[in-house]
Amino acid sequence: MVWLNWHQKAGQQLLNLASLREPFHILTITLLSLLLPLSFLLLSRLTCAHCYLLSLEYSNPSSQISSFLLSFVLYTNPSVLYLLVSIVSIATLIHGLTGKVIFLSESPGPVLRPHLYIAWIFVCTLQVFVGLGIEGTIAGGIDGSIISMERSLFGKAVFFLGLHETMLHWSRAAVRPVVDDTIFGVAREERWAERVAMAASFGTLWWWKLRNEVGAMVVVGEFKRELLMSRGVADFVAWWLYYLTVTIGMIRVVKGFMWIGMLLIRRRETGNSADSNEDEDKV
Repeated sequence: MVWLNWHQKAGQQLLNLASLREPFHILTITLLSLLLPLSFLLLSRLTCAHCYLLSLEYSNPSSQISSFLLSFVLYTNPSVLYLLVSIVSIATLIHGLTGKVIFLSESPGPVLRPHLYIAWIFVCTLQVFVGLGIEGTIAGGIDGSIISMERSLFGKAVFFLGLHETMLHWSRAAVRPVVDDTIFGVAREERWAERVAMAASFGTLWWWKLRNEVGAMVVVGEFKRELLMSRGVADFVAWWLYYLTVTIGMIRVVKGFMWIGMLLIRRRETGNSADSNEDEDKV
């Protein structure tokens, strides 16, 4: 009897743990997917910090700068972060143009181990760089909204769509294989609950921070051009990443209009065929 009671309690605990796997799965995918937009936030803040230091040196060379801010900017090398974000952005662009997935297959089923190891490396590396970088910018008081860039509402919307599309590709190609293999052992189909959770979290992050800070990625290049200063590789990569994301957003907009056009054409053809059938019945 004692053994039976213990067995029932153990079974109940396993059932409770199994019921928690689904929300934990959605929460983990959502948080790891946000690493991509947080990478853009970090890069914009680093760019803003460089621009801020340049403006201080240009306007007041004798000004005192925070030692932590100065050391953080001087000793932070975002080259790896630029490389990872560039790879994901280029993969998203190719996926938008051709429909091909660069990293992994999006279909459910077993995941090849070499591809899974690559996804693990991408997720872990991005998590470490973004976590440490965001913490450093908060400690240094770096805020990308200090340097603002006037953009049209259409430009903001296109960049929003492009960044959301890049995040979705990052989630499907790298995050989902890692999380699915860790929790369930096999790849699973994407569900609407996961899409809603990612869309809501990304929209909140955009409204809270990204919409005011991400424009700093293209400000430093313009600032250096006005001061007749030479622009480095990091300035070009930041500018290139920003407008690459805008291009991805434009592709999504064009695809959306094409989808609406095809839907209207099909409805029109269906209506014409129905009218022709009615005419034949009357005859």
